[in-house]
Amino acid sequence: MRAVTTVEEMRDIDAAAQKQVPVEALIERAGRQVARRALQMIGGAYGRRVVVVAGKGHNGDDGRVAARRLAERGVRVSVVDAAGAPDRLPPCDLVIDAAYGTGFRGEYRAPMAPDAVPVLAVDIPSGLDGDTGEAGEEAVRADATVTFAAYKPGLLLGEGPDRAGRVEVVDIGLDTSSASAWLVDDSDVAALVPPRPREAHKWQTGVGVIAGSPGMLGAAQLCSRAAMRSGAGMVRLGVPGAGPADLPVGETVSRGLPAQDWAAEALEWTERCKAVVVGPGLGRDDATVAAARQLIARAPVPLVVDADGLFALGGSAANGLKGRSAPTVLTPHAGEFSGLAGGPPNADRLRSVRDLAERVGAVVLLKGSTTVVAEPEGPVLLSASGGPWLATAGTGDVLSGVIGALLARGVDALESAGLGAHIHGAASRRGRDQGLIAGDLPDLVGRTLGGLTAGRPASGAG
Repeated sequence: MRAVTTVEEMRDIDAAAQKQVPVEALIERAGRQVARRALQMIGGAYGRRVVVVAGKGHNGDDGRVAARRLAERGVRVSVVDAAGAPDRLPPCDLVIDAAYGTGFRGEYRAPMAPDAVPVLAVDIPSGLDGDTGEAGEEAVRADATVTFAAYKPGLLLGEGPDRAGRVEVVDIGLDTSSASAWLVDDSDVAALVPPRPREAHKWQTGVGVIAGSPGMLGAAQLCSRAAMRSGAGMVRLGVPGAGPADLPVGETVSRGLPAQDWAAEALEWTERCKAVVVGPGLGRDDATVAAARQLIARAPVPLVVDADGLFALGGSAANGLKGRSAPTVLTPHAGEFSGLAGGPPNADRLRSVRDLAERVGAVVLLKGSTTVVAEPEGPVLLSASGGPWLATAGTGDVLSGVIGALLARGVDALESAGLGAHIHGAASRRGRDQGLIAGDLPDLVGRTLGGLTAGRPASGAG
């Protein structure tokens, strides 16, 4: 996983490093990396012109070092003071934005770059909030960003991805092991999802799904199929109020449950399962809410609570999760988050998700273009593998099935949520450029998971 440091954490990391390495040496390393990336963007030095907009702080110092190094390579470089920059910059082949770094607060009116000239930002685009990704209308919009030592939340959240362009994290000798947030990547899937044992049997990774209702079976089927494609050896689906003719046909073993007071029978139906998903398509009538709450309180195995299960936990009901003996993963989108927390997530999404996780005593996964996952008193995981093509009905049901399967395979609850979000997003990138639907995703998840874990020996292999 790749470190993600808040503005305050990065300030502390810088201060600790300066006890061992002079600040001038750190600035020199940073400027050298910026110059290297600049040369890549302009395709060499001969005949090229670069304008560096430099502020008075260390961000500006990094830009001035980059300017000196580019000049040494033969680039014609102009350094413009950020405080007195003109409205429009002179003709050039590249603009380096070194005006203000992560410590900047307020509004920044960036000078206009010449038409079609790319912009390279130093550490973070000037005017972009380093923790939230909020930006004023006239903040810098870069084509690429060189950031030092670790991602900053603002590069991944809010307007950050659009403002920062292609982000490259470069090493300048800072120790980021104290970071409280981490970005999940492909290598984490192979490292943290255990291989199936040589002597495996289907119940070792069984998943229970309590979902759906008469006439609303799509979500239950998506969740169940995703769990199977994510390594569940057995999926048992229980549908409250369903008759034999309502149940899906396929590899999932399905059963109708009573229309009311179904919690006890649901627990019996899933008693051999290693994890249970509850909520997709259940409905929201009073009897369903009551039964869902009973199931969530009494289930002895890890739970994923999604969709109508989250509705059942609205208000103070979520506080009862602290009494559970096994982990719980909640998977709200922003609207469902409001029902659990009493208000929407604020701009500092890391803090919002942490606060809710601590209050309810569960892992909380807040869906979004960058998904944020937190556990009580633990680290935050982020997944940025998805995209706007996932904004279609049913994709969240697929995600809950993926997470349920990872829990059943023995992955820690926080990691199941973070890895599940990453696998889900990565799978979506294998699908159609246009018209991706939730039904495409389970098979794509299976292929993605297989690709990311390919080459590993089976458990027990010599």
